[in-house]
Amino acid sequence: MVLGIFGSTRIGFRPILLHRSLLSHSIRNMSVAAAASKLRAPVRDLVLSVTKDGQELGGQSEADEKDIVSWIEKVASGTFVNENNLKDLDTLLVPKTYIATNYFTAADVALYGEMHPYVAKLQASEYYALPSVTRYFDHIQTRPSVWKSAESMGDTFKVVEFSLDNAPKVERKAEPSKKKEKAPKAAPAEDSAKPVINKAESSSTPDAAGDKKVKKEKKKDGKEASAGKEAAAGKKGGKAAAAAAADEGEPVPSMIDLRVGHIVDVIKHPDADGLYIEQIDLGEETGPRTVVSGLVNYIPIEQMRDKYLVAVCNLKPANMRGVKSFAMVLCATSKDGKDAGIELIQPPAGSKPGDRVYFEGAEFENATPLPQLNPKKKIFETVQPGFITLDTREAAWVNQATKSVHKIRTASGVCVAPTLVGASLS
Repeated sequence: MVLGIFGSTRIGFRPILLHRSLLSHSIRNMSVAAAASKLRAPVRDLVLSVTKDGQELGGQSEADEKDIVSWIEKVASGTFVNENNLKDLDTLLVPKTYIATNYFTAADVALYGEMHPYVAKLQASEYYALPSVTRYFDHIQTRPSVWKSAESMGDTFKVVEFSLDNAPKVERKAEPSKKKEKAPKAAPAEDSAKPVINKAESSSTPDAAGDKKVKKEKKKDGKEASAGKEAAAGKKGGKAAAAAAADEGEPVPSMIDLRVGHIVDVIKHPDADGLYIEQIDLGEETGPRTVVSGLVNYIPIEQMRDKYLVAVCNLKPANMRGVKSFAMVLCATSKDGKDAGIELIQPPAGSKPGDRVYFEGAEFENATPLPQLNPKKKIFETVQPGFITLDTREAAWVNQATKSVHKIRTASGVCVAPTLVGASLS
């Protein structure tokens, strides 16, 4: 009887809880629609079209909903976006993929619509100077729901084409200034007063030359020689010098920067049928990275959403049909080929974005990966043939020379493929 009472109680409550949930969701959507009604006519129409009269793209919680409504009202104020404050918007958007939350909402449609007339007038030199505005605007305008609704409204929200191939390179002035400051300290005050001709004469003097030869021979012996190399490398300064040294020698897997990532958004590439564009949270303060993956024909988009994965984070960024990709998703490909199956490598349960992924083994576990892999040295391509999944489906790197097995793991456990055994990883 006790079980029966509890059972009937649960059955009685479920419809009530479901009704309350739907009612709460409906009220939140109404608040989005009410905020959208304050927007100027074309932007309001676009927002209502994309959100299906406010029924979609609301918040997933009441707190998110308040943020979304607040941002829509800022846009509707008429002063938040104008041609004179695009620089301020650019700064605001530096760490953001979306304006109100960490996922696409009605607030993004409103901001895109209000920005459109100003961004559409920018010349190449002007949008080069607004990289975050350009990135954000292009990401929103290429979303299928926005693109379709904008197309139905004629030329009001015509697609803005950005040519980024000729964008000027960023000048880094910090390092040269440090070198200039160090240069005077390196030379003693007495030497600076000596004529150059004296140095030349002293170097040609037999005794002086003999002394130099002795010193050089000593430096070439064992530890003194290596110390000399380290001192020379140290002149380049701190971490940069260490990275350059780590880049030398045979490629090893610990040079690769692997991290746990979380897909917070994924869409199909508007100009490539086989590509996804993902926003992947890697635990970085700058926000999610844009990553392009050729997985459309192998993994349904529903299985990509909200997925935790392993990402290769120090490859050189690459343009993929007009979209720059800043990482690579690590996948397992069946030993029978792509058509037999491709799966995302999964980190252990409980993993968080940004968790370090490393290779087992004393020589690898505490090694620091390179800041960026040099494409000319083909480090990843050299190491990759050893990436496999074991009979246990665990991801690993097998040393081709020694046949030693080094599992790929986080501090919480080993990374695995869902089903594939003997698969190659790339």
